[in-house]
Amino acid sequence: MTNELPSQKIAILATDGVERVELEQPRGALFGAGARTELLSIHLGEIQARQFDIDSAGTFPVDRLVSDSSVDDYEALFLPGGTVNPDQLRMNSDAVAFVKDFVATGKPVAAICHGPWTLAEADVVQGHRLTSWPSIRTDLRNAGAEVVDEEVVVDGQFTTSRSPADLPAFCAAIVAQFSKAEHATA
Repeated sequence: MTNELPSQKIAILATDGVERVELEQPRGALFGAGARTELLSIHLGEIQARQFDIDSAGTFPVDRLVSDSSVDDYEALFLPGGTVNPDQLRMNSDAVAFVKDFVATGKPVAAICHGPWTLAEADVVQGHRLTSWPSIRTDLRNAGAEVVDEEVVVDGQFTTSRSPADLPAFCAAIVAQFSKAEHATA
């Protein structure tokens, strides 16, 4: 993966409780493909990462508040998982509005593990085929999604995956999907 995403700017929306590997590996794949990423969050400073939702796994510096961010500044959006991360995001009106507005642009959106929870909260999954961590599949169904148990699912602008075990396939899929995005930002 080299230069498939030249100078694309990708928003990563996450907060405390993000599963470290689910942020780090896709971000590395995007960087390796030539993209720039910005970590958006609901607070400034650093966000606390976790491993297996339980163990502390360091921090990531926040680039911008989601409340101060515009969907027009990014070609794609990535939502990593971890149980606590999307649970906090879906309770934050700025994060939910950003996701809803981003989806409305038609630009690519990727989510892994518990990440699709925020998509359900933004009420944007109706009629879409998605996958996720097993414990949130009922929530996605209740929000109108067709839920399947597959390594990676691409449906229109959405790319979803189940868990860290699926990261190799997920990383390749998001680079491929994001490479189809319009290069609207400088």
